[in-house]
Amino acid sequence: MLSAYADLSHAYTRIVGRTIKTEAVVLRSIRFGEADRVLHLYTLERGRAGAVAKGVRKTTSRFGARLEPLSHVEVMLHQGSGELGTITGVHLVNPHHAAREDFYRLSVGLIGAEAMLRLFTEQEANPRAFTALTRFLDLLDEAPHAAERPALDPLGLSFQLKLLWLSGYLPHLTSCAECGAADAALVGYSPRAGGAVCGACAAQAAALALSTAGIRAIETLLASPLAEAAVEGRSARDALRLVQASYEYHGGFRLRTLSA
Repeated sequence: MLSAYADLSHAYTRIVGRTIKTEAVVLRSIRFGEADRVLHLYTLERGRAGAVAKGVRKTTSRFGARLEPLSHVEVMLHQGSGELGTITGVHLVNPHHAAREDFYRLSVGLIGAEAMLRLFTEQEANPRAFTALTRFLDLLDEAPHAAERPALDPLGLSFQLKLLWLSGYLPHLTSCAECGAADAALVGYSPRAGGAVCGACAAQAAALALSTAGIRAIETLLASPLAEAAVEGRSARDALRLVQASYEYHGGFRLRTLSA
């Protein structure tokens, strides 16, 4: 009984009328009208959310600098009758200046933000996805230039693989996903089969060729914390190809930030 009362009390303090107070990360910001912006947010309380930030492009705006892409904020979000809410208050949790002010880190961050946008489209809370996103951004502030191009960055690849896992598309990599053979060498990845495949199944499974080292590296990225992400060379390219193939097969999309 006390537990139920506590839950109701918490809900009342977080939601007043049609206004909620929640942590959020700004994934995308689009100009709207003369002074407003439309924001794509990923929130702790409701998952994906769209909102209008009125007047933020004015020099006198109190909110503008706090609502840049990749910013981790606490917002007051009022939901009216339309699809978009309205930002009525903002508290900055972490601006992630270091990530935004370095081209390499910003590029990696925007890849991660677009992956969140495309994989998590529902207005439904997913605390694990939100935690992964904020951890990714915290690590990105200190991340070195670890690859010849941002799309091959170990942290970025690890984050995208974990997002595939959290969205239900975890690739099976320990045995052939087509025939189940556990002792055969794995030579490719089949999105249709849901994982790595052996040489005998590769053709019929329409598999994407991957190196054995690449498959092992992908498995390690999935099993390791984001802070320990490490992959390079051919293995990094294999991980990127698996990520892109998964996006296209399961979601029917390509990330614009990966092809930039």
